[in-house]
Amino acid sequence: MVSKKISLYLDTSVIGGYFDKEFEQDTHLLFENIKNEKYDAFISSSVMEELKKAPEKVRNILNEINYILIKVSVECETLADEYIKEGVVGATNREDCIHIATATVNNIDVLVSWNFKHIVNYKRIKDYNSVNMKSGYKCLEIRSPKDMGVL
Repeated sequence: MVSKKISLYLDTSVIGGYFDKEFEQDTHLLFENIKNEKYDAFISSSVMEELKKAPEKVRNILNEINYILIKVSVECETLADEYIKEGVVGATNREDCIHIATATVNNIDVLVSWNFKHIVNYKRIKDYNSVNMKSGYKCLEIRSPKDMGVL
C-alpha cells in the first residue's frame, strides 16, 4: 500500500519560530522537510492575517516553502466557538481555537505549533479532541516541530 504524505497545518508560532533561538533548529528542519516534499503544508487565512503584524523577515519566510492556503470557514468558526463553550480554553484564546478548528474541519493530519500553553498541551489536546468527536470530526494530532523530526 502506498501511503500519502502527512498533511501539516502550520500555526503562526511555527513561522515565528524560524527566527527564535530556542526554536530555530527544529523549525528549520521542519521547513527543510516541507521543501523536500516529505509533508504537505497548509496555512490558513487566519495565519496570514496574524502575520500582517509580524516583522517582514517572518512574513517573507513563507516564500521559502510550498504551502496550500485554506480559508477559515463558518464551519471552522462554529467549531472554534464550541471549544470555548466547552471550556477547553477561554474566549481570549479564540485565535488558537480557530487554528485547531481549521485543521480539523479541513481533515489535516497534524497541527504543528510552538504554543505549549494553549495548543500543544496534553490535557487541552484531549479536550479539543473530545469536542471534535462530539461534533462528528476525527481526532487531530497536535505536535511541536520537534516532534515532527521523529514522524
